[in-house]
Amino acid sequence: MPTLLAVSGATGRMGRCLARLLEGAADLRLTGGIARTPRSREAAAELGYPRIEAPERAAPILEEAAVLVDFSAAEQLARLLELHASMLAGRAIVVGTTGLERPLLRALEAAAERSAVLVSSNFSPGVNLLLGIVEQAARVLPAERYDVEIVEAHHRHKADAPSGTALALGRAVAGGRGASLEPLRRDGRSGRSGERARGEVAFHALRGGEITGEHRVLFLGARERIELAHAAADRSLFAEGALLAARWLAGKPPGYYDMREVLGLE
Repeated sequence: MPTLLAVSGATGRMGRCLARLLEGAADLRLTGGIARTPRSREAAAELGYPRIEAPERAAPILEEAAVLVDFSAAEQLARLLELHASMLAGRAIVVGTTGLERPLLRALEAAAERSAVLVSSNFSPGVNLLLGIVEQAARVLPAERYDVEIVEAHHRHKADAPSGTALALGRAVAGGRGASLEPLRRDGRSGRSGERARGEVAFHALRGGEITGEHRVLFLGARERIELAHAAADRSLFAEGALLAARWLAGKPPGYYDMREVLGLE
């Protein structure tokens, strides 16, 4: 019997990609999509969904589903968690939405008391492997001798910067050095920026064209430079990873899970 999925963010780039991949999946089936505004049955069918409803009318779609996959926006995710807290209890929740602020992260942590919740800034196997490599590199390359710069590039439509993946890489650097990211974080430079602070983790965001996603972490020493990089060629990579996570998370007990667990990297 197939696992039933509801997709929030159904009309966006990732929502459309998920629907295309699910057309050929024998073990997964859509109950419907959720978007900021509903669509007619005909319009939903063109996007690959049996129906698409607004968050306020999504209860029937969620009721049928075993897993909610969310690639919407922070505001829509927060609305779903608020409106359908009882309905979501016991259902798995896979979140790929980025730009999540602390209140929404706390709401997801609360949801994990009653549901299996997995939040990932990037569902690529390569990126999740990279996170572990970056953390290990940061342990070996001390802040006193190696400065860290993180450069990311995405398509011109992306709303948040730095990307969620860049921030995850920054947290990996900080974690490898036994620190938290926020006191070390610096976003870009302009004007007379002064001497670089020791231990700083700097972010630079490029936006343009249709770049799917590129990330570079540079460890810059006085006598050597180490670069760790990942480039995605097609966003279906992320959709495939999200479906892998949905398969793995379905039926798991309540808790807060990580994509590296799905991939067997932890």
